[in-house]
Amino acid sequence: MNRQEGRISADLRGKVAIVTGAGRGLGRAIAETLAAAGAKPACVDVDADGLAETVGNVEAVGGEAQAFPCDVTDAQRVGEVVEAVVTKWGSLHILVNNAGITRDSLVMRMKDDQWDSVIAINLRGTFLFTRAAARPMMKGRQGRIINIASVAGLMGNPGQANYSASKAGVIGLTRTVARELAARNITVNAIAPGFIATEMTAKLGDELLAEIRKQVPLGRLGKPQDIADAVLFLASDAADFITGHVLTVDGGLTA
Repeated sequence: MNRQEGRISADLRGKVAIVTGAGRGLGRAIAETLAAAGAKPACVDVDADGLAETVGNVEAVGGEAQAFPCDVTDAQRVGEVVEAVVTKWGSLHILVNNAGITRDSLVMRMKDDQWDSVIAINLRGTFLFTRAAARPMMKGRQGRIINIASVAGLMGNPGQANYSASKAGVIGLTRTVARELAARNITVNAIAPGFIATEMTAKLGDELLAEIRKQVPLGRLGKPQDIADAVLFLASDAADFITGHVLTVDGGLTA
């Protein structure tokens, strides 16, 4: 792995990846970055139009990708997607569990459906794809599972009891599965982004975002590419001896 134009690069030619939540934001940046390194990303999302745009971006620069519309909370559909990916490309090497939502509210005002939907997509979805993807990875005796958690899962965040709980759960899941799959040469790691400039954070409003920037030692929000680069590193051969780790990418917010 080396640096080029300020960004890391890796050779992922011949690798097959699944990226959930690939229809926009972080997932799109991750899918495009893996494709630029030579991987074939299977792009998963409920947003068919967003998926089409992501796949089009990959193909426009000579990469290969395919869209797989999928609700990550649907166990049957998740299994079908993993099977279809392996059937199409012959194997599965990388899984990036990125799909996630927020439904913010103070805990005393939080509705049951706000809690349930966030836990279902952020945590259950990560579990379902991890379980399904582990089977072909175990058969091939290699794999990289990379879960997108959040600093909210490490430090909590007022108004986000559901989101913080889901991401803390992702971290616990990561560390446990890392131990279970290590003997099959499968690494399992998590990335905990801080505040990243995406459609999700844009909803916070300019005033709150200005306050957030003041709390970040580097003085800015992260970019989707900051997270995509961290995924690329963990997916590469340079991360062979890293598993069960939570990599914070937050500009120093939790330092």
